[in-house]
Amino acid sequence: MDALEELVQSYPRLQEGMEANPYAMLGGLYEMHGMYVEAVDETRQAIQIVPDHLPPFLILADALLALGRIDEAHQVLGKAPTGMGPVLIHVRLYASAFLAKDSSGLAQEAAWLRSQIQSGTSLAMLSQAEAYTGRLREAQELSRRSVEAAIRGDRPDIAADSLCDAALREASFGDPQRAKQYAAEALKLAPFYGPQIGAALAFAFLGDASRAEALVHDLEKNHPLDSRLHYLWAPTIRLQTAVAGRSSVPDIEPTEMGSAMELGRSPFGRVAISCLYPVYLRGQAYLAAGKGSAAAAEFTKILDHIGIVWNCSTGVLAHLGLGRAYALESRSLHGADADAARVRALAAYKDFLTLWKDADPDIPILMQAKAEYAKLQ
Repeated sequence: MDALEELVQSYPRLQEGMEANPYAMLGGLYEMHGMYVEAVDETRQAIQIVPDHLPPFLILADALLALGRIDEAHQVLGKAPTGMGPVLIHVRLYASAFLAKDSSGLAQEAAWLRSQIQSGTSLAMLSQAEAYTGRLREAQELSRRSVEAAIRGDRPDIAADSLCDAALREASFGDPQRAKQYAAEALKLAPFYGPQIGAALAFAFLGDASRAEALVHDLEKNHPLDSRLHYLWAPTIRLQTAVAGRSSVPDIEPTEMGSAMELGRSPFGRVAISCLYPVYLRGQAYLAAGKGSAAAAEFTKILDHIGIVWNCSTGVLAHLGLGRAYALESRSLHGADADAARVRALAAYKDFLTLWKDADPDIPILMQAKAEYAKLQ
Protein backbone atom coordinates (compact mmCIF):
# COMPACT_ATOMS: atom_id res chain seq x y z
CA MET A 1 0.00 0.00 0.00
CA ASP A 2 2.84 2.40 0.90
CA ALA A 3 4.61 1.62 -2.38
CA LEU A 4 1.49 2.27 -4.46
CA GLU A 5 0.75 5.51 -2.62
CA GLU A 6 4.27 6.73 -3.39
CA LEU A 7 3.91 5.61 -7.01
CA VAL A 8 0.69 7.52 -7.72
CA GLN A 9 1.99 10.64 -5.94
CA SER A 10 5.19 10.60 -7.98
CA TYR A 11 3.59 9.69 -11.31
CA PRO A 12 -0.07 10.82 -11.17
CA ARG A 13 -0.75 10.06 -14.87
CA LEU A 14 0.98 6.68 -14.85
CA GLN A 15 -0.75 3.67 -16.29
CA GLU A 16 0.90 0.38 -17.11
CA GLY A 17 -1.98 -1.12 -19.05
CA MET A 18 -5.46 -1.69 -17.78
CA GLU A 19 -4.68 -4.58 -15.46
CA ALA A 20 -1.85 -2.75 -13.71
CA ASN A 21 -3.50 0.64 -13.21
CA PRO A 22 -1.94 1.67 -9.88
CA TYR A 23 -4.97 3.73 -8.81
CA ALA A 24 -7.24 0.70 -9.25
CA MET A 25 -4.77 -1.54 -7.42
CA LEU A 26 -4.57 0.93 -4.54
CA GLY A 27 -8.36 1.30 -4.45
CA GLY A 28 -8.69 -2.47 -4.23
CA LEU A 29 -6.22 -2.61 -1.36
CA TYR A 30 -8.07 0.13 0.50
CA GLU A 31 -11.34 -1.75 0.05
CA MET A 32 -9.70 -4.96 1.24
CA HIS A 33 -8.85 -3.21 4.49
CA GLY A 34 -12.20 -1.45 4.97
CA MET A 35 -10.89 2.00 3.96
CA TYR A 36 -13.85 2.85 1.74
CA VAL A 37 -13.49 6.64 1.59
CA GLU A 38 -9.92 6.22 0.32
CA ALA A 39 -11.08 3.51 -2.12
CA VAL A 40 -13.60 5.94 -3.63
CA ASP A 41 -10.94 8.58 -4.26
CA GLU A 42 -8.44 6.22 -5.89
CA THR A 43 -10.89 4.36 -8.12
CA ARG A 44 -12.33 7.61 -9.42
CA GLN A 45 -8.78 8.46 -10.53
CA ALA A 46 -8.45 5.03 -12.13
CA ILE A 47 -11.66 5.51 -14.11
CA GLN A 48 -10.47 8.88 -15.42
CA ILE A 49 -7.30 7.29 -16.76
CA VAL A 50 -8.81 4.04 -18.11
CA PRO A 51 -12.57 4.59 -18.55
CA ASP A 52 -13.21 1.31 -20.37
CA HIS A 53 -11.90 -1.04 -17.67
CA LEU A 54 -14.62 -2.64 -15.52
CA PRO A 55 -12.85 -3.50 -12.19
CA PRO A 56 -12.46 0.12 -10.97
CA PHE A 57 -16.19 0.68 -11.52
CA LEU A 58 -16.99 -2.39 -9.41
CA ILE A 59 -14.60 -1.38 -6.62
CA LEU A 60 -16.03 2.16 -6.65
CA ALA A 61 -19.63 0.92 -6.55
CA ASP A 62 -18.85 -1.46 -3.68
CA ALA A 63 -17.13 1.30 -1.71
CA LEU A 64 -20.07 3.66 -2.23
CA LEU A 65 -22.54 0.96 -1.14
CA ALA A 66 -20.42 0.31 1.95
CA LEU A 67 -20.63 4.01 2.78
CA GLY A 68 -24.41 4.07 2.28
CA ARG A 69 -24.18 6.25 -0.86
CA ILE A 70 -26.60 4.07 -2.79
CA ASP A 71 -27.70 6.56 -5.44
CA GLU A 72 -24.10 7.34 -6.34
CA ALA A 73 -23.31 3.63 -6.61
CA HIS A 74 -26.28 3.17 -8.93
CA GLN A 75 -25.04 6.01 -11.15
CA VAL A 76 -21.55 4.50 -11.31
CA LEU A 77 -22.94 1.11 -12.31
CA GLY A 78 -25.02 2.76 -15.02
CA LYS A 79 -21.82 4.10 -16.61
CA ALA A 80 -19.79 0.90 -16.26
CA PRO A 81 -18.63 -0.88 -19.44
CA THR A 82 -20.81 -3.97 -19.82
CA GLY A 83 -18.76 -5.96 -22.29
CA MET A 84 -16.46 -7.51 -19.69
CA GLY A 85 -19.02 -8.69 -17.15
CA PRO A 86 -22.68 -7.62 -17.08
CA VAL A 87 -23.45 -10.18 -14.36
CA LEU A 88 -21.07 -8.45 -11.95
CA ILE A 89 -22.82 -5.15 -12.62
CA HIS A 90 -26.32 -6.57 -12.14
CA VAL A 91 -25.37 -8.32 -8.90
CA ARG A 92 -24.49 -4.88 -7.55
CA LEU A 93 -27.63 -3.32 -8.99
CA TYR A 94 -29.58 -6.00 -7.12
CA ALA A 95 -27.67 -5.13 -3.95
CA SER A 96 -28.35 -1.41 -4.38
CA ALA A 97 -32.08 -2.09 -4.83
CA PHE A 98 -32.06 -4.31 -1.73
CA LEU A 99 -30.32 -1.64 0.34
CA ALA A 100 -32.65 1.08 -0.95
CA LYS A 101 -35.71 -1.10 -0.19
CA ASP A 102 -36.72 -0.60 -3.84
CA SER A 103 -39.12 -3.51 -4.43
CA SER A 104 -39.63 -2.67 -8.09
CA GLY A 105 -35.91 -2.45 -8.80
CA LEU A 106 -35.31 -5.61 -6.79
CA ALA A 107 -37.87 -7.56 -8.85
CA GLN A 108 -36.39 -6.23 -12.08
CA GLU A 109 -32.83 -7.22 -11.14
CA ALA A 110 -33.94 -10.60 -9.80
CA ALA A 111 -35.62 -11.32 -13.12
CA TRP A 112 -32.45 -10.38 -14.99
CA LEU A 113 -30.32 -12.60 -12.75
CA ARG A 114 -32.74 -15.50 -13.21
CA SER A 115 -32.32 -15.16 -16.97
CA GLN A 116 -28.60 -15.90 -16.56
CA ILE A 117 -28.99 -19.59 -15.82
CA GLN A 118 -25.44 -20.36 -16.96
CA SER A 119 -23.87 -17.93 -14.49
CA GLY A 120 -22.72 -19.32 -11.17
CA THR A 121 -22.48 -15.79 -9.74
CA SER A 122 -26.09 -14.91 -10.68
CA LEU A 123 -27.38 -18.09 -9.09
CA ALA A 124 -25.24 -17.52 -5.99
CA MET A 125 -26.82 -14.09 -5.46
CA LEU A 126 -30.32 -15.55 -5.86
CA SER A 127 -29.43 -18.31 -3.39
CA GLN A 128 -28.25 -15.73 -0.88
CA ALA A 129 -31.48 -13.77 -1.34
CA GLU A 130 -33.61 -16.84 -0.63
CA ALA A 131 -31.56 -17.69 2.46
CA TYR A 132 -32.00 -14.16 3.79
CA THR A 133 -35.75 -14.73 4.01
CA GLY A 134 -35.39 -18.28 5.36
CA ARG A 135 -36.45 -20.10 2.19
CA LEU A 136 -33.70 -22.59 2.77
CA ARG A 137 -34.73 -25.39 0.39
CA GLU A 138 -34.87 -22.95 -2.52
CA ALA A 139 -31.51 -21.50 -1.45
CA GLN A 140 -29.98 -24.98 -1.38
CA GLU A 141 -31.28 -25.74 -4.88
CA LEU A 142 -29.90 -22.47 -6.22
CA SER A 143 -26.55 -23.15 -4.53
CA ARG A 144 -26.41 -26.54 -6.24
CA ARG A 145 -27.15 -24.98 -9.62
CA SER A 146 -24.63 -22.21 -8.97
CA VAL A 147 -21.85 -24.73 -8.35
CA GLU A 148 -22.79 -26.79 -11.39
CA ALA A 149 -22.87 -23.71 -13.63
CA ALA A 150 -19.48 -22.54 -12.37
CA ILE A 151 -17.94 -25.97 -12.97
CA ARG A 152 -19.38 -26.10 -16.49
CA GLY A 153 -17.86 -22.68 -17.12
CA ASP A 154 -14.47 -23.91 -15.90
CA ARG A 155 -14.55 -21.59 -12.87
CA PRO A 156 -13.78 -23.81 -9.87
CA ASP A 157 -13.00 -20.66 -7.87
CA ILE A 158 -16.59 -19.42 -8.23
CA ALA A 159 -17.90 -22.90 -7.39
CA ALA A 160 -15.72 -23.10 -4.28
CA ASP A 161 -16.77 -19.64 -3.10
CA SER A 162 -20.44 -20.60 -3.51
CA LEU A 163 -19.82 -23.76 -1.51
CA CYS A 164 -18.12 -21.81 1.28
CA ASP A 165 -21.08 -19.44 1.44
CA ALA A 166 -23.43 -22.43 1.57
CA ALA A 167 -21.34 -24.22 4.22
CA LEU A 168 -21.44 -21.23 6.56
CA ARG A 169 -25.15 -20.74 5.92
CA GLU A 170 -25.91 -24.35 6.81
CA ALA A 171 -23.67 -24.22 9.88
CA SER A 172 -25.39 -21.10 11.20
CA PHE A 173 -28.87 -22.40 10.35
CA GLY A 174 -28.23 -25.71 12.16
CA ASP A 175 -27.38 -28.42 9.59
CA PRO A 176 -23.82 -29.56 10.47
CA GLN A 177 -23.70 -32.53 8.10
CA ARG A 178 -24.57 -30.49 5.03
CA ALA A 179 -22.15 -27.76 6.15
CA LYS A 180 -19.26 -30.24 6.41
CA GLN A 181 -20.09 -31.67 3.01
CA TYR A 182 -20.07 -28.23 1.35
CA ALA A 183 -16.81 -27.20 3.04
CA ALA A 184 -15.06 -30.42 2.00
CA GLU A 185 -16.28 -30.04 -1.60
CA ALA A 186 -15.01 -26.45 -1.72
CA LEU A 187 -11.52 -27.60 -0.75
CA LYS A 188 -11.52 -30.32 -3.38
CA LEU A 189 -12.51 -27.89 -6.13
CA ALA A 190 -10.15 -25.05 -5.22
CA PRO A 191 -7.69 -25.70 -2.36
CA PHE A 192 -6.57 -22.09 -2.41
CA TYR A 193 -6.36 -19.15 -0.01
CA GLY A 194 -9.97 -17.90 -0.04
CA PRO A 195 -11.78 -21.25 0.03
CA GLN A 196 -9.32 -22.50 2.68
CA ILE A 197 -10.30 -19.63 4.96
CA GLY A 198 -14.01 -20.14 4.27
CA ALA A 199 -13.81 -23.89 4.85
CA ALA A 200 -11.72 -23.48 8.02
CA LEU A 201 -14.32 -21.05 9.34
CA ALA A 202 -17.10 -23.54 8.60
CA PHE A 203 -15.25 -26.37 10.35
CA ALA A 204 -14.60 -24.07 13.33
CA PHE A 205 -18.30 -23.19 13.42
CA LEU A 206 -19.03 -26.91 13.72
CA GLY A 207 -16.43 -27.54 16.41
CA ASP A 208 -14.20 -29.62 14.11
CA ALA A 209 -11.02 -28.29 15.69
CA SER A 210 -8.57 -30.65 13.99
CA ARG A 211 -9.65 -29.80 10.43
CA ALA A 212 -9.95 -26.08 11.15
CA GLU A 213 -6.53 -25.90 12.81
CA ALA A 214 -4.87 -27.93 10.06
CA LEU A 215 -6.12 -25.47 7.45
CA VAL A 216 -5.06 -22.45 9.50
CA HIS A 217 -1.61 -23.97 10.08
CA ASP A 218 -1.12 -24.48 6.34
CA LEU A 219 -2.33 -20.97 5.59
CA GLU A 220 0.02 -19.41 8.13
CA LYS A 221 2.94 -21.44 6.78
CA ASN A 222 2.22 -20.54 3.15
CA HIS A 223 1.34 -16.87 3.79
CA PRO A 224 3.72 -15.73 6.56
CA LEU A 225 3.36 -12.01 5.79
CA ASP A 226 -0.41 -11.89 5.26
CA SER A 227 -1.65 -9.38 7.84
CA ARG A 228 -5.37 -10.10 7.35
CA LEU A 229 -4.77 -13.81 7.90
CA HIS A 230 -2.61 -13.35 11.01
CA TYR A 231 -4.53 -10.55 12.70
CA LEU A 232 -8.13 -11.25 11.65
CA TRP A 233 -8.99 -14.61 10.14
CA ALA A 234 -6.76 -17.01 12.08
CA PRO A 235 -7.79 -15.52 15.47
CA THR A 236 -11.46 -15.59 14.42
CA ILE A 237 -11.27 -19.24 13.41
CA ARG A 238 -9.47 -20.23 16.62
CA LEU A 239 -11.92 -18.26 18.77
CA GLN A 240 -14.89 -19.97 17.13
CA THR A 241 -13.28 -23.41 17.49
CA ALA A 242 -12.93 -22.81 21.22
CA VAL A 243 -16.52 -21.58 21.55
CA ALA A 244 -17.98 -24.46 19.53
CA GLY A 245 -15.88 -26.99 21.44
CA ARG A 246 -16.94 -25.43 24.76
CA SER A 247 -13.31 -25.22 25.84
CA SER A 248 -11.88 -22.25 27.70
CA VAL A 249 -12.59 -19.25 25.49
CA PRO A 250 -9.48 -17.19 24.61
CA ASP A 251 -9.44 -13.41 24.70
CA ILE A 252 -12.49 -12.28 22.72
CA GLU A 253 -11.32 -8.72 22.09
CA PRO A 254 -9.74 -8.32 18.62
CA THR A 255 -6.28 -6.87 18.22
CA GLU A 256 -6.09 -3.26 17.08
CA MET A 257 -4.88 -4.44 13.68
CA GLY A 258 -7.64 -7.04 13.38
CA SER A 259 -10.32 -4.56 14.34
CA ALA A 260 -9.11 -2.16 11.65
CA MET A 261 -9.45 -4.85 9.00
CA GLU A 262 -12.72 -6.53 9.97
CA LEU A 263 -14.92 -4.29 7.80
CA GLY A 264 -12.87 -4.99 4.67
CA ARG A 265 -13.65 -7.30 1.77
CA SER A 266 -13.86 -11.00 2.57
CA PRO A 267 -11.32 -13.29 0.86
CA PHE A 268 -14.12 -15.76 0.02
CA GLY A 269 -17.73 -15.42 -1.10
CA ARG A 270 -19.07 -14.15 -4.41
CA VAL A 271 -22.00 -11.85 -3.77
CA ALA A 272 -21.32 -9.43 -0.91
CA ILE A 273 -18.43 -7.25 0.11
CA SER A 274 -18.27 -9.20 3.36
CA CYS A 275 -20.70 -11.09 5.56
CA LEU A 276 -18.68 -9.80 8.56
CA TYR A 277 -18.20 -13.26 10.03
CA PRO A 278 -15.46 -12.06 12.42
CA VAL A 279 -17.97 -9.61 13.93
CA TYR A 280 -20.84 -12.12 13.94
CA LEU A 281 -18.79 -14.87 15.56
CA ARG A 282 -17.37 -12.50 18.14
CA GLY A 283 -20.97 -11.67 19.05
CA GLN A 284 -21.67 -15.38 19.42
CA ALA A 285 -18.58 -15.76 21.61
CA TYR A 286 -19.78 -12.97 23.90
CA LEU A 287 -23.16 -14.72 24.17
CA ALA A 288 -21.39 -17.95 25.14
CA ALA A 289 -19.40 -16.01 27.75
CA GLY A 290 -22.60 -14.49 29.20
CA LYS A 291 -21.69 -10.93 28.15
CA GLY A 292 -24.99 -9.61 26.80
CA SER A 293 -24.14 -5.95 26.29
CA ALA A 294 -20.86 -6.76 24.52
CA ALA A 295 -22.68 -9.24 22.25
CA ALA A 296 -25.33 -6.64 21.44
CA ALA A 297 -22.63 -4.20 20.34
CA GLU A 298 -21.26 -6.72 17.83
CA PHE A 299 -24.64 -7.60 16.31
CA THR A 300 -25.52 -3.90 16.13
CA LYS A 301 -22.27 -3.32 14.22
CA ILE A 302 -23.50 -5.71 11.52
CA LEU A 303 -26.86 -3.94 11.25
CA ASP A 304 -25.08 -0.58 11.12
CA HIS A 305 -22.95 -1.78 8.18
CA ILE A 306 -25.62 -3.38 6.02
CA GLY A 307 -24.02 -1.66 3.00
CA ILE A 308 -21.13 -4.10 3.43
CA VAL A 309 -23.19 -7.17 4.31
CA TRP A 310 -25.96 -6.74 1.68
CA ASN A 311 -28.33 -9.70 2.06
CA CYS A 312 -25.93 -12.14 3.76
CA SER A 313 -27.49 -14.51 6.28
CA THR A 314 -25.53 -12.72 9.00
CA GLY A 315 -27.58 -9.63 8.25
CA VAL A 316 -30.81 -11.34 9.27
CA LEU A 317 -29.30 -13.52 12.00
CA ALA A 318 -27.90 -10.38 13.64
CA HIS A 319 -31.49 -9.52 14.66
CA LEU A 320 -31.77 -12.86 16.44
CA GLY A 321 -28.35 -12.40 18.01
CA LEU A 322 -29.42 -8.99 19.23
CA GLY A 323 -32.57 -10.47 20.76
CA ARG A 324 -30.54 -13.12 22.57
CA ALA A 325 -28.07 -10.50 23.78
CA TYR A 326 -30.78 -8.26 25.20
CA ALA A 327 -32.51 -11.25 26.81
CA LEU A 328 -29.22 -12.21 28.44
CA GLU A 329 -28.76 -8.64 29.58
CA SER A 330 -32.25 -8.51 31.08
CA ARG A 331 -31.46 -11.52 33.27
CA SER A 332 -28.50 -9.71 34.80
CA LEU A 333 -30.42 -6.52 35.58
CA HIS A 334 -33.19 -5.61 38.00
CA GLY A 335 -36.38 -3.61 38.03
CA ALA A 336 -37.01 -1.07 35.25
CA ASP A 337 -33.64 -1.75 33.61
CA ALA A 338 -34.43 -5.45 33.28
CA ASP A 339 -37.87 -4.65 31.87
CA ALA A 340 -36.38 -2.26 29.30
CA ALA A 341 -33.83 -4.87 28.16
CA ARG A 342 -36.60 -7.44 27.85
CA VAL A 343 -38.64 -5.05 25.68
CA ARG A 344 -35.61 -4.54 23.43
CA ALA A 345 -35.15 -8.31 23.24
CA LEU A 346 -38.77 -8.88 22.22
CA ALA A 347 -38.49 -6.23 19.51
CA ALA A 348 -35.31 -7.80 18.08
CA TYR A 349 -36.85 -11.29 18.09
CA LYS A 350 -39.91 -9.87 16.34
CA ASP A 351 -37.73 -8.24 13.67
CA PHE A 352 -36.11 -11.59 12.95
CA LEU A 353 -39.37 -13.54 12.91
CA THR A 354 -40.98 -10.93 10.64
CA LEU A 355 -38.15 -11.24 8.13
CA TRP A 356 -38.58 -15.03 8.30
CA LYS A 357 -42.39 -15.07 8.23
CA ASP A 358 -42.33 -17.13 5.02
CA ALA A 359 -39.34 -19.26 6.01
CA ASP A 360 -39.24 -23.04 5.82
CA PRO A 361 -40.69 -24.04 9.21
CA ASP A 362 -38.24 -26.83 10.03
CA ILE A 363 -34.99 -24.79 10.10
CA PRO A 364 -33.38 -25.56 13.49
CA ILE A 365 -32.43 -21.99 14.31
CA LEU A 366 -35.94 -20.78 13.49
CA MET A 367 -37.51 -23.34 15.80
CA GLN A 368 -35.11 -22.30 18.56
CA ALA A 369 -35.92 -18.62 18.00
CA LYS A 370 -39.67 -19.22 18.20
CA ALA A 371 -39.29 -21.16 21.45
CA GLU A 372 -37.08 -18.46 22.97
CA TYR A 373 -39.49 -15.71 21.90
CA ALA A 374 -42.47 -17.52 23.40
CA LYS A 375 -40.63 -18.04 26.68
CA LEU A 376 -39.64 -14.37 26.81
CA GLN A 377 -43.19 -13.07 26.35
